[in-house]
Amino acid sequence: MYIARGFCLLFAALLAGCSALPEPPPRATVYDFGPGAAQAQPAPPDAPPLVLLDVGGAAAAEGSSALLYRLAYANAQQLLPYSQARWSQPPAQLLQQALRERLGRERIVLSANQAAVQQPSQGRLPSVLRVQLEEFSQVFSSAQDSAGVVRLRAVLADAAMTGETLVAQQVFVARRPAPSADAAGGARALAEATAQLADELAAWLRQQGR
Repeated sequence: MYIARGFCLLFAALLAGCSALPEPPPRATVYDFGPGAAQAQPAPPDAPPLVLLDVGGAAAAEGSSALLYRLAYANAQQLLPYSQARWSQPPAQLLQQALRERLGRERIVLSANQAAVQQPSQGRLPSVLRVQLEEFSQVFSSAQDSAGVVRLRAVLADAAMTGETLVAQQVFVARRPAPSADAAGGARALAEATAQLADELAAWLRQQGR
């Protein structure tokens, strides 16, 4: 009897110990910009090719996949990460994919490695586009109202065997309202703001004759 009672007490203690173990933290929700174009769209054969270099990101968020927000009504200078939400890749890489897909509808878009073996066409090398991502966050104007804000700097240059010549540079800013005051709303607003900037950048390149 004493053995059985001791076994029951030991079993109860084990159960109590198991119940006291901490539960694993919930997995973070992962966001991206969506599936993109449903079908491949070949670029027009007469469109001039373009070299899109790797998009640079802000030094504070370089290589990070955190989904960031600012409380402008409290401290607009402080970037905060959502603890249970992140991007599938660092925002600079997502932006580069979005730009490559959008600009690729109108022209051949080359990477730096592809450009290294590119032969001059009609006596000239492809133009080079450099993009620096300066802001990519959900900005709260109040506890209920927020917007996805994306700011980037674009530098366009003509390449030649002797170097590069600056053509134009411009800062682009897009602000799209978030449908909800949470990570899901911020991710959607930032994806829409990125798509808007990609369209504006494509129009800007056409204005430059590139």
